[in-house]
Amino acid sequence: MRNFWGLTKRNLLVFFEDKQAVVFSLLTSIIVLALYLLFLKGTFVDAINEVLDSASGLRELISQEDVGAYVNLLLFAGILGSAMVTVPFHCLTTLVKDREKGVDLDICATPVRRWQTALAYFAAAAFSAVLMTGLILTAGLCLLAFQGRLYLEASAIAAAYGVVVLGSISATALFLIVVLFFRTSSACGAFFGILSAAAGFVIGAYIPISQFSEGVQTACNVFPASHVTILLRNILLGGVLDRMDQAAGGLDNGRFTASLKETFSFKAHLFSCDLDVTEMLCYVLVFALACIVVTIFLYPKTCERK
Repeated sequence: MRNFWGLTKRNLLVFFEDKQAVVFSLLTSIIVLALYLLFLKGTFVDAINEVLDSASGLRELISQEDVGAYVNLLLFAGILGSAMVTVPFHCLTTLVKDREKGVDLDICATPVRRWQTALAYFAAAAFSAVLMTGLILTAGLCLLAFQGRLYLEASAIAAAYGVVVLGSISATALFLIVVLFFRTSSACGAFFGILSAAAGFVIGAYIPISQFSEGVQTACNVFPASHVTILLRNILLGGVLDRMDQAAGGLDNGRFTASLKETFSFKAHLFSCDLDVTEMLCYVLVFALACIVVTIFLYPKTCERK
């Protein structure tokens, strides 16, 4: 195990020494934040207000502060979801760079087993991703708390950090399989550009997945990142939804908050089934474990040998 931990430490140092790589790993999150500040928030607020105007009496009962808090947390969940796609992938580029420079040949010449080498890359990338996405979650919660009440209990905040850890690990496990097929940094960078552009749509950060056809919803929800983002919505927005429901005072029998949950995808629609929170957690865990097993068997076959 000493060799494993030593290689893991080396991979961590290589990644964090490249400051530009660290910054660019957050590129998609920065793009989503910019879109949010420019027009996404106003679009979502206007859409919710239209629903309130069409419901008799609700506009006077549900405050704009609560609507604003809901939209802030909704889009923050999208930013976190995007980060848990792009950050783990970028953390894994160390493996591609090692192959391009021939460092993997030196590693293969050491007594470290192939599966330990693969797990060392996984462990380093997963730790980096958890650290960076955790910092995004902390900074985002602090920023939103200054803007108004979040209606989040300590248990909900702890659960959010737990989901961030799970999401970062599952994404790292999936993308480790993907990067095994890249031999050059240029090819890996081109794929990262496509991934950055598509991630926000796949997880519903820009447009709710519920607005797509059933087939597209299933395609999006095959990826664990979509489930993780939905889990974050349930955790981060649960308090403000309860606040809105209490403010309505039973006037609509909870139909307004139920319609928000349906519109903004609080359940994962997969193969004609709607998965609840427990089922989504199990799906992400099983998916991550399956990817790790595949990597252990796949890495020796893709490792270059002289």
